[in-house]
Amino acid sequence: MYKINDNYTKLPGSYLFSTIAKKVKAYSEANPDKKLIRLGIGDVTLPLAPSVISAMHSAVDEMGNAATFHGYAPDLGYEFLRSAIENNDYKARGVDIAIDEIFVSDGAKSDSGNIGDIFSLDNRIAVCDPVYPVYVDTNAMSGRTGVYDKATEKWTNVTYMPCTAENNFVPELPTERADIIYLCYPNNPTGAAATKEQLQKWVDFALKNGSVIIYDAAYEAYIRHEDIPHSIYECDGAKKCAIEIRSFSKNAGFTGTRLGFTVVPKELVCDGVSLNALWARRCGTKFNGAPYIIQRAGEAIYSEQGKKETRQMVDFYMNNAKVIREGLKDAGFTVYGGENAPYIWLKTPNNMTSWDFFDYLLENVNVVGTPGSGFGPSGEGYFRLTAFGTLENSLEALDRIKKMTI
Repeated sequence: MYKINDNYTKLPGSYLFSTIAKKVKAYSEANPDKKLIRLGIGDVTLPLAPSVISAMHSAVDEMGNAATFHGYAPDLGYEFLRSAIENNDYKARGVDIAIDEIFVSDGAKSDSGNIGDIFSLDNRIAVCDPVYPVYVDTNAMSGRTGVYDKATEKWTNVTYMPCTAENNFVPELPTERADIIYLCYPNNPTGAAATKEQLQKWVDFALKNGSVIIYDAAYEAYIRHEDIPHSIYECDGAKKCAIEIRSFSKNAGFTGTRLGFTVVPKELVCDGVSLNALWARRCGTKFNGAPYIIQRAGEAIYSEQGKKETRQMVDFYMNNAKVIREGLKDAGFTVYGGENAPYIWLKTPNNMTSWDFFDYLLENVNVVGTPGSGFGPSGEGYFRLTAFGTLENSLEALDRIKKMTI
């Protein structure tokens, strides 16, 4: 008789955002007259830019012509897109990344989960706490995280690195074993950013200890401060110890079209084996690439017009973040983030738990956010709001929150 992967049965509860969706759906069905303002899930709301739409239309026309039709995409992605990435995201910033070190995919979430395929189950992962749930959950599904302890809300084979107000939400270097280190900056959920000096310490640590860093740079387009690097490869030696994952979802609004890429440098070698070659082999066998039409759309954001439109989109969301951040401060909340990322991280009032505050906002002012505890134990007592909405909704949400009486 067949058997299941029982690692899935060890996962606690359901996926964070699935739980939120169920709660919101139940409330909406019971209260159809209530207008909900959703500042929870980090989905964009602005439409795709005109240059992107134009590129997609042209690509669709090509697919309808036998002379220009495209079938399966290359394993690494089309050269036109990888070349645009190489020149604009890396060479333009003085970073030497070769075109065959760039792997195009259907999104950063997929790559964040799939990258573990090339690593042994004997590795111990280290994660920021709180952190994007996909990192821990996908390692748990693979059987790499040990046993889940309900009392501590931690896995036995995971090194948790607390990110708190005291360390500005950038963790200290771990004192215990850390083979695969997950870092995300600008950070989801805290909205914090790490300076080049701080990231260099992590690179030096990884080189010294034989660790590999999985660096999630999905929100690099939102960086405003000059001392914040856009890529971990701006740090010396990073090509020997780091894999970088990026997304088109948040900078160009591709959440509904799905496009991202991962950089695996050829200098990244373990026991004489190239991780670049392993990832290329994995991509060739378990394809998670993007269609030709979507890759042409991605190429379009690197045109002069595309860059302008993308910057306008990012600026819109960052203005939203500023409005939410300053509005919450005026209302007396302790607030972090929102300066180099589209996320605002606030301390819950009156020592309320994260889920209690979620329920209170949903039921009393009809605002949906994300409980901080859903991102890890250190997220308890905090709450995430996103700037991916309209300015009108953000202002209305603030007005409702300011009128709360807890």
